[in-house]
Amino acid sequence: MIYDYLVIGAGISGTAAAFELSAHGTVVVIEAESMPGYHSTGRSAALYEPNYGNAVVRRITQASKSFLLNPPSKFCHVPLLTPRGLLTVAMPGDTEKLKPILEQSEPAATIESLTAAEACELAPLLDPKQVESATFEVDVADIEVATLHQGYLGSLKRAGGNVLCSMRVEHILRKDGAWQVSGNGQTIQGKTLINAAGAWADQIAMMVGAAPTQLVAKRRTAIIVDLPQHIATSRHLPAIDFADCNNYIKPEAGKIMVSPGDETPIEPQDAWPEDLDIAILVDWLESRTQINVQQVEHSWAGLRTFAPDDIPVVGYDSKVEDFFWLAGQGGYGIMMSPALGVTTASIITTGKLSTEMLSMGVEAKDISPSRFNKGQSHIC
Repeated sequence: MIYDYLVIGAGISGTAAAFELSAHGTVVVIEAESMPGYHSTGRSAALYEPNYGNAVVRRITQASKSFLLNPPSKFCHVPLLTPRGLLTVAMPGDTEKLKPILEQSEPAATIESLTAAEACELAPLLDPKQVESATFEVDVADIEVATLHQGYLGSLKRAGGNVLCSMRVEHILRKDGAWQVSGNGQTIQGKTLINAAGAWADQIAMMVGAAPTQLVAKRRTAIIVDLPQHIATSRHLPAIDFADCNNYIKPEAGKIMVSPGDETPIEPQDAWPEDLDIAILVDWLESRTQINVQQVEHSWAGLRTFAPDDIPVVGYDSKVEDFFWLAGQGGYGIMMSPALGVTTASIITTGKLSTEMLSMGVEAKDISPSRFNKGQSHIC
């Protein structure tokens, strides 16, 4: 069988695209690991943050909101977004560092100033001596990542799509107008090849003779620790950022996830946290909050893959026929997945960006892989 669309990578981006493409033809997704979403998607505790990232990323994120609030019928049985809010804290002497955050406030995603007392009331785990002022963004929400991913997978399968796991790509050949992708003793054929291989996307590109886009995989570390019982059981806590560093805290059902927000460049691999990074993070947490860490319940690391300009790479390759890029989502891939899935299907089936993206002011040249070379994009 020759599929209309062959997607490499069963993470959130690949499955979102496959789901949207399933309305236009036959789709198969192939995944190197034994389960979809093993690397980045499965290790994310994502927030929907409409003011996070550069201007293009923010527009793509905002284009995803309508889907996240109102997914298709039978897509899922629980809300994809749960209100959380985001508190950004400034230490004594650091209030000026909040100014760029306040400048990002928009009517659809407002950010307000808070006093130290208001911040500590919202987040009583903070050490009051370490807080001078803060901002609060009410529109930030938890994303039910597993539910979103399973929604894509389930809807794809109901539409007749296939997902093949444990098939690591070993060879790719284009013959008689179709792509032949081989691995683990089997070969799958498809007319259009969608490269959603995450940290391995440049490797896939080189296998087909396309120029790599200089993607860089970066490790992000996270730990889970207990909250004091009187805080864990008595109130809804916001997520917390810190104006003087990339560290952040996200409440997780009576516990908190803490990350240094690190972006350590590494070769594409099954990422693991470093013991020193964990120790430094625990020391920082105890210095900025009232939490005394008795033990780290769980620690992990995930990969985030960035293009040179921190903007996703979405579109046909300018030189290799029917080879489509869907890569470089960085740390924003979960919350951008609805808009990028729709856009992938729109470009492939109509040659144009989706209406949602155009309405947000995103242009084809902003996300096209041709921005990294002198080739021309297929997008109108």
